[in-house]
Formats: sequence, structure tokens, C-alpha cells
Amino acid sequence: MILVNDPGSWSAVYWPLDHAEWNGWTPTDLVFPFFLFIVGVSMTLSFAKRIERGATRSALVRHIVMRSLAIFAIGLFINGLGRFISNFPHFPFATLRIPGVLQRIAVCYLCAGLIYLASGLEKGRRWQIAAIVVLLVGYWAVMTYVPVPGYGAGHLDPNSNLGAWLDRLTMGGHLWSQSKTWDPEGILSTFPAIATPLIGVLVGDWLRRQRVTARTALWLAALGAVGLLVGRALHPFFPINKKLWTSSFVIFTAGFAMVLLGLCYWLIDVKGWRRWSKPFVIFGMNALAIYVFADVLAIFTTLFHVHRADGTLTTWHGYIYYTFFASRISPYNASLLYAIFFVVACFVPAWLLYRKHIFLKI
Repeated sequence: MILVNDPGSWSAVYWPLDHAEWNGWTPTDLVFPFFLFIVGVSMTLSFAKRIERGATRSALVRHIVMRSLAIFAIGLFINGLGRFISNFPHFPFATLRIPGVLQRIAVCYLCAGLIYLASGLEKGRRWQIAAIVVLLVGYWAVMTYVPVPGYGAGHLDPNSNLGAWLDRLTMGGHLWSQSKTWDPEGILSTFPAIATPLIGVLVGDWLRRQRVTARTALWLAALGAVGLLVGRALHPFFPINKKLWTSSFVIFTAGFAMVLLGLCYWLIDVKGWRRWSKPFVIFGMNALAIYVFADVLAIFTTLFHVHRADGTLTTWHGYIYYTFFASRISPYNASLLYAIFFVVACFVPAWLLYRKHIFLKI
């Protein structure tokens, strides 16, 4: 996510590192649903450990609610930080974006966690499957058949779909600044997004009951392949679309995540090949902290300025990008190398925290 969020120039980005313009997908579109999927998988392990330590159901509910509120608040903080610095001492509450990546993670974690508890944890698979079906089928039905004032029913383009209309109605000027009329993490599209960690919950509970064998990895990959096929088959009827988080997108990306998880399971748990994964472990042990650090660093590098050798004023981002990358190689390669440089810059504090066994968690 850090890699795709921080290119040297948005006008020179290789297609795998950019989102699909609307329908369809790129590798970048897989990052967010993969994260929500693994949140669901991790939830089964985390809750099991807490129960083993004597945590009650009410204690788990408090943990879910407080953690969700904290993540949501951090998301709002990131949304407002740049505008606060630019407009200090005034804070532009009227244009503060309310939705966001961390806000969606918080809501999905809250809802999936409460559904998981209410259904009876690993004993409630039928209820969890039912919740997934209701969320995905219900979202498809609402987006397809509910008429949008001024447009009618069944429109799935950026401005005339039901989700965009609801976002404008309820949040007005608090939407994504690049669109202003809709939000990729809007209200209605958050409902099918809840199904993504719930699918992760089903997979996590299933993995906990399996022996560590190549057969388990194969079954996981095979089930994922089915999800890929089903999601792609639904594309003509309800297009794969990350910004709308369509039901086909949920099924397709969950299937993809299962295939990738099966591959990692086979490499790490079955074969014992772990060295290659160490950088990911270092990032993952402080995932939220490093994500926030990356966002804050990106904000500061675009807000503060420095003079070039010719006397012109540019941002820190622009100075580093043009001095060390864009002035030496082609725009697309320069943009990519800057993004890699930014990832390395974020890896340094992650490595220092990991080395000192400091793990910042909520």
C-alpha cells in the first residue's frame, strides 16, 4: 500500500501500480481487500488466544469497539492533518473528509468482529455464511433495482449510482477531494466490504482445524480458484469494481487472497522457507504504525518547501524526486524508483522498532 500510494509522479505510474479507472482491476486494487481478508483470518487467532487467557464475551466486545474507535479516529487525524497545517490556526471542519481507508477498516473490523461473536465464533459458520450472502446479494439488489433520484435505477457509473447519491446526501463536502461527488470508501459500499473479513473469518477457522500439510495448502488454493472463477463469471452482471466494492469484486479478491495465502502457507509452514518473508514480518509487526508514519511523512514532504539550485521553490517531495530520480532516468522509472525509495525510508523505523522488540498495537 505504501508503494502504490507514493509514486514520484502520479502522471507517470506503471499500470500495475495504479487503480483501475472504474470497472476491472489491477494488482493495486487487490491490496485493500487482501488486508481486510487477512484481518478476518487474524481475528480467529486473536480471539482464540484472548479466550484462552480468560477473556469474557463482554471483554471481547469492549476490545472490538475500542479498537475500532481508535482506528477510525486515526483515520480522521490523517485526513485532517495536511489541511490543519495548511490552514493553521483555523481548521477546515466543513471540508474534512470523513470516510477513508482506516475508517473502512475500523467499520469492517467492528461489524465482522461483532457478527463473529454473535454467531458463536467457530460454531457459527452457518450464520457467518448467511451474513455474507445477505450483504453481497442485498448490495447487488439495492444497487441494481433501487431508483436514484434524477437518474433512475441500475446506473453504476461514478456520479449516478445509488452509493454516490447517498454519499452526497449524507456527507456533502466531506467526500474524497479528487471526486467531490462520491467517495471510494463511501457508506453503501462499506456493507459488502464487511463480507471480505467475514470470508477471512471462515478461512481462519478452517485453517485452525487443519493439520499443516501440503494438502491443506492445495485445498485453500483450490477454493480460492473457485472464488476467482465465480467472481469473474459475475463480472458481466455486476462488474468487478473496487471503488464500488461490488459483490463480484468481493468474491474475486477473496478468491485471489486465498490462492496467495495458500501459496504462503505452503512455502512458510509446509516447506519451512521463511527467510524471504522477513521484511514482510518486520513491516507486519507494526503495520498500523508504519502505515500512519508513511501517510504523515508523505503529507510533510508535500507541505514544506525548499529552494532548488536555480532559486525556484519546490516541495521536499519535488526536490528529492527531480534531483535524484527524474533528472537522471525516464519518468516512469523515476516515479517507480522514488516509490521504492519511499518504502525503504518507511522500512528503517519499522526495522528499528522490530530490532528493539517494540510493537505498537491498538
